[in-house]
Amino acid sequence: MSRLAAGVVLVTAREPGLDPDDPDAPAGEDVGMTATAFLSVSLDPPLVMVSLREGSRMDDLLAEQPLWAVSVLAESQRHVAGRFAMKGRISDRLLFEDIPYVRGTESGAPLIGGALSTLECRTEQTVAAGDHTLVIGRVLTASLPAGEGGPLLYFRGRYRQLG
Repeated sequence: MSRLAAGVVLVTAREPGLDPDDPDAPAGEDVGMTATAFLSVSLDPPLVMVSLREGSRMDDLLAEQPLWAVSVLAESQRHVAGRFAMKGRISDRLLFEDIPYVRGTESGAPLIGGALSTLECRTEQTVAAGDHTLVIGRVLTASLPAGEGGPLLYFRGRYRQLG
């Protein structure tokens, strides 16, 4: 599959706080994950799908949190993709620290500044597929921020650019 070029996205979600009814309880944390297995499933209704490694932090979170977001990364955002693709990290809090983003109005998840497009989704269905979970989401919002340039691609084990 390394010979199949794929677009690179950042999937994000907001982990709920420990006790939403207690203003003094610790707030939830933003979680992000680089993905290349992302695609449009349907236009009517608007559905997309992302493939998550079973047992990953994002897989566990989306099993409980139905709202999530996707930022389609531009070729200039290779550093963002690499940062959120790191294995074995304990917390995502520092990963978001110096990356510009806005919070989605529907999902509350970070939408990365400079992305070619952003989507907010609600999980409609999950499908176990080998060592992955396929998460199908209904698109709640879609926008085309001011991102310039071409898409960031992944091909033969490396991030690439068109052309």
